[in-house]
Amino acid sequence: MDTLLRTHNRLELLHPVPGFAERPCLSPSQRPQNQIFRSSSNKKSHQKWNRNGCARVSASSAILELVPEIKKENLDLDLPLYDPSKGITLDLAVVGGGPAGLAVAQRVSEAGLSVCSIDPFPKLIWPNNYGVWVDEFEALDLLDCLDASWPGAVVYINEQSKKLLDRPYARVNRKQLKSKMMNKCVSNGVKFHQAKVVKVIHQESKSLLICNDGVTIQASVVLDATGFSRCLVQYDKPYNPGYQVAYGILAEVEEHPFDLDKMVFMDWRDSHLNDNSELKERNSRIPTFLYAMPFSSKRIFLEETSLVARPGLRMEDIQERMVARLKHLGIKVKSIEEDERCVIPMGGPLPVLPQRVVGIGGTAGMVHPSTGYMVARTLAAAPVVADSIVQCLGSGGEGIVGEKLSEQVWKDLWPIERRRQREFFCFGMDILLKLDLQGTRRFFNAFFDLEPQYWHGFLSSRLFLPQLIFFGLSLFAHASNTSRLEIMAKGTLPLAKMIRNLIKEKA
Repeated sequence: MDTLLRTHNRLELLHPVPGFAERPCLSPSQRPQNQIFRSSSNKKSHQKWNRNGCARVSASSAILELVPEIKKENLDLDLPLYDPSKGITLDLAVVGGGPAGLAVAQRVSEAGLSVCSIDPFPKLIWPNNYGVWVDEFEALDLLDCLDASWPGAVVYINEQSKKLLDRPYARVNRKQLKSKMMNKCVSNGVKFHQAKVVKVIHQESKSLLICNDGVTIQASVVLDATGFSRCLVQYDKPYNPGYQVAYGILAEVEEHPFDLDKMVFMDWRDSHLNDNSELKERNSRIPTFLYAMPFSSKRIFLEETSLVARPGLRMEDIQERMVARLKHLGIKVKSIEEDERCVIPMGGPLPVLPQRVVGIGGTAGMVHPSTGYMVARTLAAAPVVADSIVQCLGSGGEGIVGEKLSEQVWKDLWPIERRRQREFFCFGMDILLKLDLQGTRRFFNAFFDLEPQYWHGFLSSRLFLPQLIFFGLSLFAHASNTSRLEIMAKGTLPLAKMIRNLIKEKA
């Protein structure tokens, strides 16, 4: 769900979740990926997971046996290839062929600048399921890239209470989105190079990108759009984020109990665990919820999600909870089209600001620290990054190059108001990290009682600090007395940290 996004670029995580390589220099389209990779996996990957020592309960294994061998699908498109023999210096080299990288490449090339997209699998259709609020994609003029939509959503707080959200939600047609972006890039003259970047050497006015095939590409600006691998962008502070972990399946079922005109944004009910006291106790301490997109009465996307935890929940724990939930709901899975393992790093420090390599998306710290949202936010930020590059390099620009150019782009991507906004979101994440199931239910009961402008704006990163203060006061006013005490008790230290960081920025 790119909402409590999914965004998605997703990793198979670091300890305690098995299978994570700390800094694999892979592009988003190469990895089992967004908006933290949503990764489609196959039976071989399940076997490897087991060899790494993760024992599965028999029910989980039974469902996993239904997962088909993954079939990689590529766009039927002739790509203009980069010619290294010409030895030209490009205006922009984009490392990574995910939505963020292609969006910047498309816009910079529209201005007449020379661009090369570097990715090991440039034609590969992204394997993730992206979920977005319709109004976010409408603002981006991408309504034609949605393949299913629901007029509203529902949040189940507990067995007795639910919230109906009057905000249309949709699934992104990932093939259509990539095809649309790639075709525009091709028509604008973008060149493509199928390789991995293994090293970057910076000179005064240009950079040399060394690829694993021996080719060196020269460019005035380097954009790292490789997602959570943080392949080229540098960090100088300890990295200790929270982790959103999820397991999802796109399945054919005999039947399911959900309304076809509503997607299930969050289902915090836990009656499915009544017969398993150990699992119910674990869920009480670190809860998970169901996220579901019902496409028809027999076809549905189901995902069990841990909103945020530090360390992240183990994948087999998520799967065990999901199996128990489906059994309780009477959902019998007949076949699985694809499955996804999602691990999203949330929060943590921003990269070094500024630095020579420019970043966007996960590599630039753009995941919403409280929700995991990234896709819509990143696509909205792409014009900011692209226009800043064009302004510096374009014919009407000031001829800024090297360190000064990168400094200007980072400044435009992370202005002070965006950094303050992110600090507030991190404050929200720190509170959520401390809430058990009952506290989480109370929090979201108050959250979705807010005026739509507040919860819409919070989830879509549209609120800035003055509005966020009113958001916080309104949330406090709508909360129960118990929830208010929890917010005060668990939010004191995070709030002090946020204020301290804001003071440092102002200084």
